[in-house]
Amino acid sequence: MAEPLDDYIDAVSKALALPVEEAWRPAVRANLEVSLRLARLVDEFALPDETEPAPVFTA
Repeated sequence: MAEPLDDYIDAVSKALALPVEEAWRPAVRANLEVSLRLARLVDEFALPDETEPAPVFTA
């Protein structure tokens, strides 16, 4: 039975027409695991309701 990340790798590589060689799969999976772990940290960080977006500076 395939893991959800393996299914995701298959679906995204197919949608982007980007072949992922079998030798690359462990590295791609590891990268996704780290990215998801970091995204969870950002998502779990509670911001107060008074938080304002940062200003945008242009040159």
